[in-house]
Amino acid sequence: MRTPIRIGIVGYGNLGRGVERALTLNPDMRLIGVFTRRDPASVATLSPSTAVHPIDALDAQTDDIDVLILCGGSKSDLPEQTPALASVFSVVDSFDTHARIPAHFAAVDAAARAAGTSAIISTGWDPGLFSLQRLYDEAILAQGQTYTFWGRGLSQGHSDAVRRVPGVAAGVQYTIPSEDAIARVRAGEDPELSTREKHTRECFVVLEDGADADAVRETIVTMPDYFEPYDTTVHFISADDLARDHAGVPHGGFVIRSGTTSDSTAQSMEFRLALESNPEFTASVLVAYARAAARLAHAGDHGAKTPFDIAPGLLSPKSPEQLRAELL
Repeated sequence: MRTPIRIGIVGYGNLGRGVERALTLNPDMRLIGVFTRRDPASVATLSPSTAVHPIDALDAQTDDIDVLILCGGSKSDLPEQTPALASVFSVVDSFDTHARIPAHFAAVDAAARAAGTSAIISTGWDPGLFSLQRLYDEAILAQGQTYTFWGRGLSQGHSDAVRRVPGVAAGVQYTIPSEDAIARVRAGEDPELSTREKHTRECFVVLEDGADADAVRETIVTMPDYFEPYDTTVHFISADDLARDHAGVPHGGFVIRSGTTSDSTAQSMEFRLALESNPEFTASVLVAYARAAARLAHAGDHGAKTPFDIAPGLLSPKSPEQLRAELL
């Protein structure tokens, strides 16, 4: 396989910027350019040497890019972009609407198999690393319960969904875990917890001029998959307050499984993330899976994959010999 791996970034918000930064830390990869629906002249990248192109310019780049990293939102962008671009390029995305992953996978798989490309969907940390941890936990502790808690943190996907509501000029969404629920799980109670009992959601929204606040609130709290299953609070604030108080993008969470291996033997497994920058961390995961996608494509292993299907060694720049000697 040719080196370095040639990467294109599609979309340049917080996640796209994080991918650009992550690529500077991976010397086996080279950024070909950013592809955007915006006017390229309006896009200020981290490095002045990063080329910015209109997304339509991808048609002329099929021989110059090994993998596209797709940095759009899961609500509207990725359901269309990932299958469309997988029909031409090998791609990686971070589609994170859990309930719709099977349908998204089917659409991407059909496109990639027909085109002879390799696609890895729903990478990131949840779905992604947390998904893998749930799989490991349940496979190892056959008797038990698995719990996932997110936050307190700013969700990129849910914030994007808020911003797409008519009447919203800007906004963010925070996921807040229940401390009581976490304590009960860690104590080995194995409680039965509803979705509402585990988390709440809190939105901070800047309205467009003339927007109906009640209509915006109702649209947000009743949004299927995103907010309807939770107790959601919507705060309306000024643009200045948003910029001052909500510029950071922290996140994190826990996957905990408590179980037994015999009648009197309790076991617990826990995986935790504490992230100062959700998009930078998610971008780093996307870059690792882009390496795997390039290797799959080179091996002729086409179609869609999820993190469940990717051997861990494919994520690392190290050789199998190095991994056996250094990490095993």
